[in-house]
Amino acid sequence: MKTIKKYREARGIKQVDLAAQFGVAQPTVVKWESEGGYPPSRVMPELAAFLGCTIDDLYADEPEKEAG
Repeated sequence: MKTIKKYREARGIKQVDLAAQFGVAQPTVVKWESEGGYPPSRVMPELAAFLGCTIDDLYADEPEKEAG
């Protein structure tokens, strides 16, 4: 979710600080910000609030997956 990085940087938050806020290791945040993984859905509301955006904003640059 490249948008996590966009909103994190816009707020001046370091990866290590975001990791500490959500109780994960900094490499986990690296994965969230790349193609390596996604935050758990239960974390998304709090993550969006912390970054000052909506959940929809976080998914804005994600490619749509085809059903099937």
